Amino acid sequence: MYILFEGIDTCGKSTQIELLQKDIQNILITHEPGGTEFGLKAREILLSGKLQSKRAEILLFLCDRAEHFERVIKPNMDKTIISDRGFISGMAYAMANTELDFDKLFELNMFALEECMPDYVILFITNRETLMERLGNKGLDGIELRGIDYLLQVQDNMKTIVDRLDIPYLKIDATNKIDVIGQQIRDYLGSAI
Repeated sequence: MYILFEGIDTCGKSTQIELLQKDIQNILITHEPGGTEFGLKAREILLSGKLQSKRAEILLFLCDRAEHFERVIKPNMDKTIISDRGFISGMAYAMANTELDFDKLFELNMFALEECMPDYVILFITNRETLMERLGNKGLDGIELRGIDYLLQVQDNMKTIVDRLDIPYLKIDATNKIDVIGQQIRDYLGSAI
């Protein structure tokens, strides 16, 4: 079972993954970028804000995605895998940064993932006020420094992407209380986890 938790920065997906990890046995938690040795280096480059080329940024994400799939996802398909971000985020950020469209980005991501789609997607949706409050309480990385409107555009792209894919998904109101969100996720995934 391969499950993606998707959403923009500070939406609470990592918190929910940590709670699931405490409660459920035999799950593998990973994340993109950074779930492999190569991914840690790629993440450092991506979050530094030093890349000039948005296409280089996309290609670096795709390299990380392919390596992550080969080293983490593929060998563990007999387990429940929960990934903090995946190709939906990759596509959503790329759509916000370049003129590349859904079809081209989907093709590139399916190449990186050897055509393997997740079984479920949990998409966290936040609002401007909550995003501003949460970003104001932390140091910002290179991507977060692009601003609130940029992040909300990425979120809109994520909604568009999951609506176009043939993958079961749950949209979560990320402004709800942590325990409410946790129960919604458990109810939705049921015996899958």
